[in-house]
Amino acid sequence: MPTTSPLLLPTRRRFLQTAAFGTVAFGSAAFGTALFTVRGLFAEELVRTPRQTEGPFYPDHLPLDTDNDLIVINDSITPAVGEITHLSGRLLDPLGKPVKDALVEIWQVDHNGAYLHSHSNNRDQRDVNFQGFGRFLTGSSGEYYFRTIKPVAYPGRTPHIHFAIKTKGRQKFTTQCYIKGEPGNARDFVLRSIRDPKARNSVIVDFAAVPQS
Repeated sequence: MPTTSPLLLPTRRRFLQTAAFGTVAFGSAAFGTALFTVRGLFAEELVRTPRQTEGPFYPDHLPLDTDNDLIVINDSITPAVGEITHLSGRLLDPLGKPVKDALVEIWQVDHNGAYLHSHSNNRDQRDVNFQGFGRFLTGSSGEYYFRTIKPVAYPGRTPHIHFAIKTKGRQKFTTQCYIKGEPGNARDFVLRSIRDPKARNSVIVDFAAVPQS
């Protein structure tokens, strides 16, 4: 079971989770720009991560703070409500080599199921302490990292986090990641649209509780 983080305000429940979006890779292949998920050590084991819809709720007004910590906005002392999640992975090319200087963006609903968008459902209940959108520029290892909250269900959708990958000279690549074991996954029309089981599994992520020392 997740445990309460001792570093957060005692008046709000918090849990620590880690989630790795596979070890993911980005590159050009015969079918164009794509993400790949590494399940083993070699490039032969790369699985093409499917492209998924950006959806209608990419922020229509970006927040002033767009860093990779979505829990705290600028110098605020009030964190967002939700199960804190450390989301990480790597971007690799089709040969398994890391991709440097790729801009990774994520966006998702807050604890109340509201996006950072003027047409989002429940926008009047949006957690103003949740950034809702973040960016990270990969270094030489191709790694990216975000501190966010575990996604919750949105009307008609299973919990998910949107990803966009931007690199110079290439078309933007968008996809989504999902929670392993989430009951709504079997009914989600976007996730079910991925027909290949290996490709579908590549976007389903294990959100594991962080053990407390």
